[in-house]
Amino acid sequence: QVQLVESGGGSVQAGGSLRLSCAASAYTYSSSCMGWFRQAPGKEREGVATIHSDFSTNYADSVKGRFTISQDNAKNTLYLQMNSLNPDDTAMYYCAAGGPRWRCSIQALEIMTYNYWGQGTQVTVSS
Repeated sequence: QVQLVESGGGSVQAGGSLRLSCAASAYTYSSSCMGWFRQAPGKEREGVATIHSDFSTNYADSVKGRFTISQDNAKNTLYLQMNSLNPDDTAMYYCAAGGPRWRCSIQALEIMTYNYWGQGTQVTVSS
């Protein structure tokens, strides 16, 4: 069964923090890579952070040093800790799972790598 359910979004002021969660089914959680993407109004969906089965991670340049992706294998849950948020981070955030491993390694932040998607959780950052 494929299931990805995001939570944790909300409204914060610039400089604040949020932690997003993504509860995955066991089948989905076993994917070669999982990640967070976001889509702002009028913009294309973009990769934010990904984590692979070997625990390596990738981040978009715009979030490096501010966002941290992690996972809890006991809970089949993916997280995204977001600190020092700014209005440019305002978007719908999506959890995704994908593969195969070779594609995860060379196209980690590309949408085409991911087969399964959650419904999204809204993050709004005010100035």
